[in-house]
Amino acid sequence: MYLRKSISKIISTSVSAVWAFTVSAQNTELYAPTVTPDRIVLNVTVDPSTSMAVNWRTAGAASESFAEIAVAEADPRFVSKAKRFKAKTEKLIWEDTPTANYHSVIFEKLQPGTKYAYRVGAEPGWSEWIHFTTAGTRDQKLSFIYYGDVQVNISSLWSRVAREAYAKAPDARLAIYAGDLINKANRDVEWGDWFRGGSFIHSMIPAFPTPGNHDHFDTPEGINTTSVFWRPQFTLPENGPKGLEETCYYSDIQGVRFISLNSDQVDVSEKWTQVQKEWLEGILQINPNKWTVITFHHPIFSPKTTRDNIRMRETFKPLFDQYKVDLVLQGHDHTYARGMAHIPMKEKGAQSGTMYVVSVSGPKMTDSNIERAAWMDRSAIYTQLFHVVNVQGEKLSFDTYTATGELYDAFDLIKQKGKTNRILERIPTNITERR
Repeated sequence: MYLRKSISKIISTSVSAVWAFTVSAQNTELYAPTVTPDRIVLNVTVDPSTSMAVNWRTAGAASESFAEIAVAEADPRFVSKAKRFKAKTEKLIWEDTPTANYHSVIFEKLQPGTKYAYRVGAEPGWSEWIHFTTAGTRDQKLSFIYYGDVQVNISSLWSRVAREAYAKAPDARLAIYAGDLINKANRDVEWGDWFRGGSFIHSMIPAFPTPGNHDHFDTPEGINTTSVFWRPQFTLPENGPKGLEETCYYSDIQGVRFISLNSDQVDVSEKWTQVQKEWLEGILQINPNKWTVITFHHPIFSPKTTRDNIRMRETFKPLFDQYKVDLVLQGHDHTYARGMAHIPMKEKGAQSGTMYVVSVSGPKMTDSNIERAAWMDRSAIYTQLFHVVNVQGEKLSFDTYTATGELYDAFDLIKQKGKTNRILERIPTNITERR
């Protein structure tokens, strides 16, 4: 029985003209749960400087589970100081997937910028002790990672991207996933691949996922909604519109407001479009943060000539312009493109202060109906990528790396009082555009 269904209605959007990969049949034994916790993942809270959410899974027979936490110390006797919290547990029974219990705890009253050690489980199975560091204060440098679509061949080919990203940014305070974390929403083996692909990194860097069309499915009643695994395995802020909990939400981290929109709902539903528009305007109007970063799946400006997400653009771009959103991070099109200098604006002579980025981190690639459009400042095809973003004071630095760790693209956004952001290009001179 799935206990926490959202009630959104959409139509899944197919991806055409892509590099095809073979998807194996469901193997229910490959990732069967046991009494020992697995699929351990940290998640952002409304304020990750003072709280942190963690989720994990055990076999259905392990109905009671706990999380323990203490300030990390070199002296291993720190474990005697750990506080124990009983987990919230929900059982997930889904088709031929092995019955599993999903557990969650939100650690609260933490100290900013502090390294903690935690473990999860119960006798006879506990996880190892794992470190994470809470977010700091708004005057401190913030680093985060951004991934485009993961989707297919996750454990074999996306895993290298996750590891390169961790090597480049081990101090990242969150990892943004711009939708399509897997290919078929309710295939347990694919979620197993996702957790295997990110391995221990998921348990150390909090996730900030937004759902894509492949993270949704149609119920027998004809309602399209997020994966049955989404809410049991992610504990995300429930500060979004009613009915879109944990898919549409925001978190304030070190002077940056991070916002997730559910673009799949926007794709077909006027109701959820207006609900999200009103909610977004409310949290943009009252925003004490210097920087604003928004993520969703379907691009405002697409690299594909056969795609045009008109409803997304007409609904949200005016708000991005009005409230000076700094960075928009998207997926869906399985290629890389970013642009700001040539973004079309309503007012004659106006320039965009918002940088729009589309990217892909997994190996599923698009090569048809792609063109170097006027809105793009830099692009690439057939390239697995990840992005490391650093924010401090008046500057946001965005570095794009290939799966092999090579710097492919880079720019800075500079805050200007009373003006739109200034862009400072840092494209490597020895790297040609991958077309």
